[in-house]
Amino acid sequence: MNAALPKPPDTVAVRSQLQDGSFVTVTATRRARAGRADIKCSAPGAPQVAARMAQVAHLARHTEARHDSRDQVVISIDRAPGDSARDWELAVVLADRAVRGLLALPRGVLANGWSSQWQIGRIDGHDVDSAAPGALRGGPGHLPHLGALTGQPDVAASVSSARAWFPLHSGGINDALCWVEVSVYPLEAGGTADEEAIAAPGLDGVRQQALRHVLAGARHFDGEKAARWRTTVRFGHDGFHGNSHELALVLADRLARGREFVPRGRIIASGASSAWHAGLVEPVEGLAPKCALIEREAQLGDRVLLPRAWEAGLPPGLQDALRAKGASLVCVERIGII
Repeated sequence: MNAALPKPPDTVAVRSQLQDGSFVTVTATRRARAGRADIKCSAPGAPQVAARMAQVAHLARHTEARHDSRDQVVISIDRAPGDSARDWELAVVLADRAVRGLLALPRGVLANGWSSQWQIGRIDGHDVDSAAPGALRGGPGHLPHLGALTGQPDVAASVSSARAWFPLHSGGINDALCWVEVSVYPLEAGGTADEEAIAAPGLDGVRQQALRHVLAGARHFDGEKAARWRTTVRFGHDGFHGNSHELALVLADRLARGREFVPRGRIIASGASSAWHAGLVEPVEGLAPKCALIEREAQLGDRVLLPRAWEAGLPPGLQDALRAKGASLVCVERIGII
């Protein structure tokens, strides 16, 4: 007879020590989601810290084998650390996991650690060496990855990530190629629909829902029973508008899932669709300036993909210029093995 699983706590508090020797307390509570965001964060007078807290919590969930969207987790920090401080990040991750019953923590636990790769479960290091007994310190030689908390192996090798680039054009000096990165990690069978396990930390609810719709449609076009993935999407720049990134997003997702040939260099793409479920690639605005940007930024080995509807209007000499740089160009009307 199986024993009943213990009920997760309603509230969890984790402390973290700052470089000046003072402490902050990260508190996580859990409640029925009821259509709200899955994670909500707050920091007194510091919305940028609250945004980073939410981003860290979302990214760190990427290597969890199960996705449960029934509850909302509310995470707060009792006072805002300095803008450059990041040692509290591990406390946020631990509080989020503990309040959902994924981890049992001793009362009053102290944690310091930060990472630039939470999405693969790795902890890069810590800034403060606390003398408190039982303090958790992140980084090599201490707590190198999140699985170590429960005796599990490092799952970073199970995360598949890929990037594609798209031209970010606003008509100014900030025009550049922007990357979109898709990371996928296998989910256990059953339960949450694949689309619900797609997260894009930092995007608002409307843009996140549009992104999920794009990926769900493009995966439908695969033509076979789709595997279930926990998916995390990141962008190199925030605040851009429009839908011209969609083709790059879809191609990055296909690369991460092994559905696309890996180029020698980068995939650079611009395009959108009103019917990703049918694999269609449709044109976007800004043909001339985006092609000029691509021509300027292309490098050896790059593969450029543009909508077939643009083919007749491509700037004269673009294909020759790209070929001279060792890059290739193809105009497509459908996604597939390109």
